[in-house]
Amino acid sequence: MDTMRRALLGLIGTLPTWRSSFAAKPGTGETPMDSSGSEAVKPRHVLCFLGKERDLAPLSDAASGAIAEFATGFSIDETYSQAEPDDRMARSFDVCWDRVEPDAWTKADEAAVASHQSVLYVLGPRMTRNNAVTVSTAALFLVDRMIDKGALAVKGESAGIAHGLSRWKQLALQAASAVKADDVLGQRRIGRLAFAKRPLSARGYLESVGFHLVGLPEVYVPISQASEREAVATMDAVADEIAEKGLEDVLRKRRANLSFESQYEEDEFKFNPYGTVMLAG
Repeated sequence: MDTMRRALLGLIGTLPTWRSSFAAKPGTGETPMDSSGSEAVKPRHVLCFLGKERDLAPLSDAASGAIAEFATGFSIDETYSQAEPDDRMARSFDVCWDRVEPDAWTKADEAAVASHQSVLYVLGPRMTRNNAVTVSTAALFLVDRMIDKGALAVKGESAGIAHGLSRWKQLALQAASAVKADDVLGQRRIGRLAFAKRPLSARGYLESVGFHLVGLPEVYVPISQASEREAVATMDAVADEIAEKGLEDVLRKRRANLSFESQYEEDEFKFNPYGTVMLAG
């Protein structure tokens, strides 16, 4: 993934819109995580872009340009993309809007979804734990480019998450700052905030979905132990701890277990091959 990373660094230098106002922390490098989970199942991004015209060419051309420039291994899905509205999109985005970040989307974003005239899907390459952060950063920069080229709305299908256009742009700015600082932990955190969904409620837990897109296990918090807001804070803290200190250390200190039982089949985009950290009740 050195080639992709060099392309991302080069891209940042050419885009004045990514002159971040966010303070970049010094680069920390990345602490290798413990080798748990299976690399036989490799996650991937599936990105959904809504267009303003009954013509796929504008979005397709923009995606093709980004793929050639920096999004190595991404590809346009010809099977499900369509040059006409999809009446399921309003309901789908309504379910997927991020409800954690304040003002993550607006009425204008909802109206844009309702008025869309075309749908383009872009598939990411299969990822391993070692390259997931780089690929997810490229996915976020691809989203940023597509918004600049006229995408009305964007959804990450692999975890079922959508942000408004301003929030997507903000996340891309933060990612650009982290890349320039060589802050891999920061890139992982931003990729998780961009592409993972939390919290979902099921089977006595508040759950995350999508942490595999940055090479991490999911984190489940017992419903009896926390409010939704508290659970989100715990999920984020545990994910950061795993990335920085390693899985075994976190399992021991948190008195947690790692489970590989999943409600998702291995061929589903939401399946996490790295398992789930189950916090104690």
